[in-house]
Amino acid sequence: MPEIHWDSKLYNEQHRFVSNYGADVLQWLDAKAGENILDVGCGTGDLAAKIQESGATVSGVDASADMIELAKQNYPLLQFEVQDAAALDYNREFDAVFSNATFHWIENQRGLLRGIFKSLKHGGRLVAEFGGKGNVKSIVDAIDQAAKELGLEHRVISNFWFFPSIAHYANLLEASGFETEQMWLFDRPTKLVGEDGMLNWINQFAQHAFVNLNEEEAKAVTNLAVSILKPTYFKNGEWTADYKRLRVKALKR
Repeated sequence: MPEIHWDSKLYNEQHRFVSNYGADVLQWLDAKAGENILDVGCGTGDLAAKIQESGATVSGVDASADMIELAKQNYPLLQFEVQDAAALDYNREFDAVFSNATFHWIENQRGLLRGIFKSLKHGGRLVAEFGGKGNVKSIVDAIDQAAKELGLEHRVISNFWFFPSIAHYANLLEASGFETEQMWLFDRPTKLVGEDGMLNWINQFAQHAFVNLNEEEAKAVTNLAVSILKPTYFKNGEWTADYKRLRVKALKR
């Protein structure tokens, strides 16, 4: 995962859609009372709490200490821990592993899937949703265009996310020992909050693109990218981001 500071306050106020949309993925998880479930990339803990409503026992891990602190404040009766998702150290403890909007941040996919596979009991399942091929392409293209117009294209990084195709991820799952039961790549246009929605989105989720720039340069690229996007993606006082999601259910046989 790139070095990124997660502003838990901004995330909670402006980007709760991440958890709200993730609630739909819980249908694929279909948690049962008595199950032991791990939420990988649990963020502020909202979805872990929803899973617990089924009667399952839920633990959450996230690489961000700020997110884990907020999760513990929000849901003090649940177990949350700061942990690198690509270095999980469990052994056949869980009936299911769940994840929402996390896998696309992780470079070491083989380490991630290897750890999840080991953490599952035989017959256990992985249910995850994350960015798929083509996710936020308009935003990436706008950042690239803005950087080029400002003569900064060689110092901006816009390919740090992992947005796989169905075929690519099915191969990764199979190589890790999983049997793919369901996989779905779909468009999900996503509303952003307020007139500064796109600006806030870039500042929260795309900050790694500007690690080689100073503050003034980063602000210039960001503002120009927002201007490039505005004619198409800002309508009736509302921004829309061109999300494409990959939803996966795989089994450990």
